[in-house]
Amino acid sequence: MRSIISLAAFAALVSAAPVDKRYSDFSPDGVYFPLDDGFPTPSADQLQTIQKQAFGTLSNAQPPDKVSDEGITNFQLVAANEILEVAYFTELHYNVTNKAPGYDLGYAHQYVLDELEAIIAQEKLHALNANGALKKFGKDPIQPCKYSFPVTDFQSAIALAATFTDVVMGTLQDVIQQFALNGDTGFVRGVAASLGNEGEQEGFFRLILNKRPSSQPFLTTSVRDFAFTAINGLIVPGSCPNIDSIPLKIFKPLTVVTQNIQAVTQNIEYSFPQLDGVNDYSAYALVLINGQNKPIVEPLTNVAIENGVVTFDAAFPFDENNLNGLTITAVTNTQGPFATAGDVAKAAVFGPGVIET
Repeated sequence: MRSIISLAAFAALVSAAPVDKRYSDFSPDGVYFPLDDGFPTPSADQLQTIQKQAFGTLSNAQPPDKVSDEGITNFQLVAANEILEVAYFTELHYNVTNKAPGYDLGYAHQYVLDELEAIIAQEKLHALNANGALKKFGKDPIQPCKYSFPVTDFQSAIALAATFTDVVMGTLQDVIQQFALNGDTGFVRGVAASLGNEGEQEGFFRLILNKRPSSQPFLTTSVRDFAFTAINGLIVPGSCPNIDSIPLKIFKPLTVVTQNIQAVTQNIEYSFPQLDGVNDYSAYALVLINGQNKPIVEPLTNVAIENGVVTFDAAFPFDENNLNGLTITAVTNTQGPFATAGDVAKAAVFGPGVIET
């Protein structure tokens, strides 16, 4: 029986038995940057070294000469995410290199280190590309924050990496859509190229987790607001110089309480913080987003309120809908129906909750 990892990290995504946030010896104060190679502002020589480690270069093609406001938001979000990923994988590489408790991989050690080195360099180029676009169009580049990653060993670290990479791949679909809708078609090819790179990384993570490298024929879509919420869940509050310049929403947290979810139709328990003065949630619904399909709306059942926390059950209709791969969940203040993931985000109050097959 295949299992579903209900990883709810991203702080707000962390499930019922949360792992305490802790800092690695690599960054005991949560500060990761600048790195030894100068990132996020490497010199020309340092950039050459990063490109060699990444097995490729930043594009030298002539970029478009204009961009929409939504395109700027795209680059800001991508930069914020990629800088976070550089921090995350650099810490993971440090823990594996030093064989920290839970990170001694035995015979596979060097292979994993080599792959992590490539991933780190590739994420650096993704971040430099996004911040470079912001600078070209007269906008401030996104600066690093302090981060706290709720993982305690190699397996939990890879599971979290697989989850946020899945969310990133869904969100890059939305980034491409926003570029297309706003006349920024000159940027679409580059984002599609980075999406493919993220997919290659995800296949590596899934192999480590003993899963099929390819999860779905059409990957689950997401929206920028869900990703921005997830990013903020891994950031030390108040530590970001300018992430608040990104004009995206941050939802209230939705926790997937049920653990060790099996790949079968069942009810799953969730929780969220009680809204001030709200005791009746009968008009609310749980919405599930999977693949490229219409969002699925399920009623909240067995609703209970205790000590400011609302718990409820909702159906996970796996068998009927073939809910493989990433499923994103949110609680909306209407019961739909919803045609797209973007429509869900407009009505969402709590989320995203994440279920992985």
